[in-house]
Amino acid sequence: MQNLAPEFKEHRIWRILDANLDRAREGLRVIEEWYRFVCEDAKMSARCKDLRQRIGRYHTLELRAARHTDQDPGTALSHLQERTRKALSDVLIANFARVQEALRVIEEYGKLTDIRPHPRNYNLSQVAKDLRYEVYILEQELIRNLLLNPRYARVRQLQGAKLYLVTAPSDRLLETVEAALKGGLSLVQYRDKTSDDHTRLTTACQLQALCQRYGALFLVNDRVDIAVAANADGVHLGQTDIPMELARQVLGPDRLVGRSTSNPEELERAIAEGADYVAVGPIFATPTKPDKAAVGFDYLQYAREHAPMPQFAIGGIDLSNIDEVVKAGATQVAVVRAIMDAADPEATTREFLRRLS
Repeated sequence: MQNLAPEFKEHRIWRILDANLDRAREGLRVIEEWYRFVCEDAKMSARCKDLRQRIGRYHTLELRAARHTDQDPGTALSHLQERTRKALSDVLIANFARVQEALRVIEEYGKLTDIRPHPRNYNLSQVAKDLRYEVYILEQELIRNLLLNPRYARVRQLQGAKLYLVTAPSDRLLETVEAALKGGLSLVQYRDKTSDDHTRLTTACQLQALCQRYGALFLVNDRVDIAVAANADGVHLGQTDIPMELARQVLGPDRLVGRSTSNPEELERAIAEGADYVAVGPIFATPTKPDKAAVGFDYLQYAREHAPMPQFAIGGIDLSNIDEVVKAGATQVAVVRAIMDAADPEATTREFLRRLS
């Protein structure tokens, strides 16, 4: 630090370096936590930690001592885009940008001084430059391998879906589903236990095209072969359907697989299988599942406390009891007759979404 130019004797440059070293380390920590707790990827988490520690070696006591937070006019500045994030990907991209910008500032202002933890090490400016390019590569890998991965997009949309329509046979099936999609529905399951395979495949293809047009996820009940043929986003499996491992082998790694559950044992199995979501119910008695007794709210609460994946409360839910279900802790709900039999499916869908917001 002996080479600090005389005109900067008040350590204004040190304040810039201190602030941006903080930004770089904080941004890297946000990214590191994503890999550690969300991806459970020890290798990538360690990679982020190494970057953070390498830059941290240059965050000396002298630089920290130059900090005057109470005199910094920038602490009160904020932009509207910084106050909210619409998606997890927005958090990651924003923090990559934060790290890259901070490292560029450090690189430029670091040229005005010579900060070396050890004489054999590069100075701060050179280290910031090297790290910036490493962060560029890390961001490119994340975007290519994760954010642009079809599975990630599907999982993210699944997590954000508040309302899930499970269809029932109807002469107005396509018309009803489209009305619900117009009302804001973003998740549809095609369920038909009685039609012949040709009819089911034809209908599945029509529904898939309809959901694709409206940007909604489309799943097929039970039939993995029809899901593949119709290019569905995944399947929903009951307790007696094919093993989930086999379903994933047939579907491929990018598709979703959900599982019906009605008790803690079935939930534990779904968790062990790696289900992308679980249906929890039936909450109330329903003719759709005449052989299933209502599980009530106790199991719903259990699932809320133990399931790491989205849980859709299902079974006899309609606009007359949705508030009770939400009060019991449900944040995502699946319905059948409440929309399929509605006089105005679009308006009904909008009302469901309003109550779930």
